[in-house]
Amino acid sequence: MNSFATRYGASPLHLLLVLCSFALTGYAGIRLLAGARPWAVVLWFVGAALLHDLVLLPLYTVTDRALRTVLDGRRRHRADDAVSHPSRGRINYVRVPAFVSGVLFLVHFPLVLGRVDHFTAYTTLPGDVFLGRWLLITAALFGLSALVLLLRLRRSGPRTGHR
Repeated sequence: MNSFATRYGASPLHLLLVLCSFALTGYAGIRLLAGARPWAVVLWFVGAALLHDLVLLPLYTVTDRALRTVLDGRRRHRADDAVSHPSRGRINYVRVPAFVSGVLFLVHFPLVLGRVDHFTAYTTLPGDVFLGRWLLITAALFGLSALVLLLRLRRSGPRTGHR
């Protein structure tokens, strides 16, 4: 097995999982393209790729770099710079809840923006509750992330007292 891992670069389990994911993706692609309008699916995928690569990627890259600049700028101006923790790990406490909130918004944006009325018949909820709930989930994600950051900072902070 060591020879296989040396030649392949990973374990046989990795190869099995990659092959299973390719099989699942192929099956989903065949099912999607076997529908009534296969060109609509292809157009949707191409549009999504272009939207991501030309709009979303530059947008969240600039946002991430601006956030890093702000966090690093604060750290440089502090007097106790020698004992402060680097901000590289701290930025993930903003990235993760922003990513999860963004994915939730992308999946449910018609409901969040109140654009689709026929979904309210399936959910039996009025159409105006989704924006408030998405905002509440977003606030909870950022609050939980801030709590975890505070707990980690408190645990890894300078220790004073008994030895």
